Amino acid sequence: MTTDVNEHEDTMATASPARPPHGAAPTRHGVNEGRVGAGMFDPRQLLTSLPDALRKLDPRLMVKSPVMFVVLVGSVLTTLFSFKDPGDWFGWTISAWLWLTVIFANLAEAVAEGRGKAQADTLRRARTDTVARRLSPDGTAEERVPGTGLRVGDRVVCEAGDVIPGDGDVVEGVASVDESAITGESAPVIRESGGDRCAVTGGTKVLSDRIVVKITTRPGETFVDRMISLVEGAARQKTPNEIALNILLVSLTIVFLLAVATLPPFADYAGTHLTMVVLVALLVCLIPTTIGALLSAIGIAGMDRLVQRNVLAMSGRAVEAAGGVSTLLLDKTGTITLGNRQAAEFVPVNGTSESEVADAAQLSSLADETPEGRSVVVLATTRYGLPERHQGELTGAAWIAFAAQTRMSGVDVDGRKVRKGAAGSVTAWVRERGGTVAGDADGIAERIAGAGGTPLLVAVGDADGARMLGVIHLKDVVKDGMRERFGELRRMGIRTVMITGDNPLTAKAIAEEAGVDGYLAEATPEDKMALIKREQAGGKLVAMTGDGTNDAPALAQADVGVAMNTGTSAAKEAGNMVDLDSDPTKLIEIVEIGKQLLITRGALTTFSIANDVAKYFAIIPALFAAVHPGLDRLNIMRLSSPDSAILSAVVFNALIIIALVPLALRGVRHRPMSAGRLLRRNLRHLRSRRPDRPVHRHQGHRRTRLAHSRNRVKDLNISLTNTARLLGAGLRALLALTLVTGVLYPLAGTGFAQALFHGTADGSEIKDHTGRVVGSSLIGQSYELPLKKGQKTPEPDLRWFQGRPEGGLGVNTVNTRYRLILSGATNRSADNRRLVQAVKEAKAAVVNDNSVPGHPVRPSEVPPDAVTSSGFGRTRTSPRGTPTSRCAGSRRGTDSPSYRYATSSRSTPTAAPSASSVSPG
Repeated sequence: MTTDVNEHEDTMATASPARPPHGAAPTRHGVNEGRVGAGMFDPRQLLTSLPDALRKLDPRLMVKSPVMFVVLVGSVLTTLFSFKDPGDWFGWTISAWLWLTVIFANLAEAVAEGRGKAQADTLRRARTDTVARRLSPDGTAEERVPGTGLRVGDRVVCEAGDVIPGDGDVVEGVASVDESAITGESAPVIRESGGDRCAVTGGTKVLSDRIVVKITTRPGETFVDRMISLVEGAARQKTPNEIALNILLVSLTIVFLLAVATLPPFADYAGTHLTMVVLVALLVCLIPTTIGALLSAIGIAGMDRLVQRNVLAMSGRAVEAAGGVSTLLLDKTGTITLGNRQAAEFVPVNGTSESEVADAAQLSSLADETPEGRSVVVLATTRYGLPERHQGELTGAAWIAFAAQTRMSGVDVDGRKVRKGAAGSVTAWVRERGGTVAGDADGIAERIAGAGGTPLLVAVGDADGARMLGVIHLKDVVKDGMRERFGELRRMGIRTVMITGDNPLTAKAIAEEAGVDGYLAEATPEDKMALIKREQAGGKLVAMTGDGTNDAPALAQADVGVAMNTGTSAAKEAGNMVDLDSDPTKLIEIVEIGKQLLITRGALTTFSIANDVAKYFAIIPALFAAVHPGLDRLNIMRLSSPDSAILSAVVFNALIIIALVPLALRGVRHRPMSAGRLLRRNLRHLRSRRPDRPVHRHQGHRRTRLAHSRNRVKDLNISLTNTARLLGAGLRALLALTLVTGVLYPLAGTGFAQALFHGTADGSEIKDHTGRVVGSSLIGQSYELPLKKGQKTPEPDLRWFQGRPEGGLGVNTVNTRYRLILSGATNRSADNRRLVQAVKEAKAAVVNDNSVPGHPVRPSEVPPDAVTSSGFGRTRTSPRGTPTSRCAGSRRGTDSPSYRYATSSRSTPTAAPSASSVSPG
């Protein structure tokens, strides 16, 4: 009972709230006003960020991201090698896409930082050069000095209209202060000496009265200065998780670098030459560039999402810690409950009627300006139908204001004395006047206290003496939706503990109503500190809120300490986050944002590594299928040449960064669930336990060991869940790469060629001046077998042309008598041994008997068309009768024979089918 009464005393003695409730939706125009755009593809934001992205190409900045630094070095190398061979279109194309990869990565970080810079510009406008009125040490004289000349410990005078020159604490007076430039809320707040509302921020404006402020920070280190530095990212340092992830990425880069370094000896032994451009491109495709490019943007975007909610994180470490929080310490008053107890009912005693109790309670509360006193007046009017009354209506009334000494309030009117207050004080008042206390009053008061309420007694005294009328039930009103919010946290595996100064009975009742997992009753600062240390000793991360100087040690000890902006300077210095709205319930949102940051980083890391594995299995078979024909079975995307495979992967590597930037900035959608539910969703056949219910602080060691055992099971579940995510992400990456390289890229190339060579690449016959058919207009690409060691000229019989008529696969829109002879949708690489042998056999058959086995070909017919999945161009015979190929997609970039005409003994020209027509499969 004592705890409840004392808490009620403090509440009644406190001034009215400094700001309207958050439900009133005050006008916001502060920090978020400068936001340029929330999307990646906002034109203004892209134009603003592009110069920053180019400036970030400085190697001194790029070296901070080891993976992208490797890409930058590779871009420089490929560009230098391209200058050595200006006609090598493949080298120039690879160089261009590698440079775009680096620029896209820098652009992602620049866009994330640009959003913070817009907020910093707004804050700079709030930071003005002020002239301070500094008091002399004895306080008798004032001198005007620049705000930059103030030192810690100086006292300055601020009156209505003055801008507070620096951060400090109010040591004298009370004033209304406009903090909209910092918090974004237009409602003024009260700042007064003593208590937890004494802290003021430099750059805010005094609206009324006079205060004396003691400066607590040096110039350049004020709250606004730190906000500007943090939202701009200038003071951002890598978090431990980012450092660990960078070590992993560097390790993977070294592994793939060694793997690529071993390829040239194997290639030379097999008679295949790999250029430096190919090796660099292959390395860039294999290293985890996606997460390397987006890692900084993810961290900056996480802090930006906090700033959008008016929470300032002092470091990225705090945001990460919020994502890993497993224990949440919440103050009861203002966080779980509304903060002001409300009158719930009037309970009569000693045979008194409810209306008589309501009338006396209303009279005694008319002069009570506390939220509790106003709630009594409202309850008497709304529930019991009493008319509204005001102090001025009662003539000759003597009002008794609440005082800490008497712990009562009331009124003397019409010969009656009505009193309302703490049980002990009202009981003593009744007995002093010869009255007796009803026997059931104590029982009712104990019942109310046991239910989590606060009892206030109502008594009246007249000529006949004093008597007890009834009891007012003041109830802590739990905020709407709190039980559901705590249910979400429980599903996420987070334990919630309510901190209160109430007695254990009251604390237990409120904890059960709100749905929290545990409570700490009659809490002192030492109790809070001990609870935090005990949780941390069990390997848990703890988060808590606070606003007073007595909360500073616990805020500093907690892994996530959220200080209220209305609190003391000591509290804000001790915490690693500051809530500018001073809303304790926002701690739940902070935890959700932290988890979203970790999930986003984990999801993109998993996708990036799985994507690299998929590209490895896509490129290597196409690269070495000619040396090891068995690898051709792994070429599931049917990439026709090493060049096309590497170029497709490099293009995909660059475009996927741009595609994932909005996701990195917005964050992966977070669903509140525990590790067990995640495991059941990803691995349907496994069964997991429900999250363990947290225990009360007084439970024994046996349950502690059980909780540790369950934590180990939970860690195993998380590991299995991550494995399932890795497998799923790898499959999705492989499907995406297949779609890009096997479908979109060939269709784009063919469509471009058809538009470029419209009307001439339709499979139509090409005839000379005598009317003899000498060629066919096709879309395709020229190939020839790479030179072996010591060979100077290519083998003439092993050049061929893969073609496609404009009408599509095997369709000739001009000459319908052509058939799709010996062609198919499967393509081999240019130096595939099976294809080379098939070309030789088919060519020998045509030379000998002018036919292809199973497909008779007359000498006058043009070689049929075949299907290709890469390259474009057209072919026709030269004036001498030798067909040539102008291949827009050719690796050589020059005209080269596509097929040759053989001559019989009578010198009759015979059309030999192109090698592409013999594509096996």
